[in-house]
Amino acid sequence: MEERAGIPEAQRRAAADRIDAARADSERLIGSLTRLWDDVVEASAMTNIDDEHDPEGSTVAFERAQLRDALKQARADLDDLDRAAERVRTGDYWVCERCGGPVPAERLDARPTARTCVACAEKTKG
Repeated sequence: MEERAGIPEAQRRAAADRIDAARADSERLIGSLTRLWDDVVEASAMTNIDDEHDPEGSTVAFERAQLRDALKQARADLDDLDRAAERVRTGDYWVCERCGGPVPAERLDARPTARTCVACAEKTKG
């Protein structure tokens, strides 16, 4: 069994598998949000109803803003997962980016994109 940076290959593989699964979920979410975005854009192009003053529901502008923000966050999450996958490859995944100490496996299991140990994460909260 190969070890790189003191991390057993089985642990590296398990981390990579978790990240790959989360990445697939994130890509599905982005696809779904993109289809919703396209539907909203198409619907607004096909009508000239003044929904900005419609008291019955949300406006197209509001829906677009919500979808835009959700897509932005989903893409940022995907970028974070890509960076986490790279850290697994280099062996830095289990090392805190702030203090250089270990990041507990339990933290990485719960939050695969974590880049800091719990103590450093608490310090940055404020």
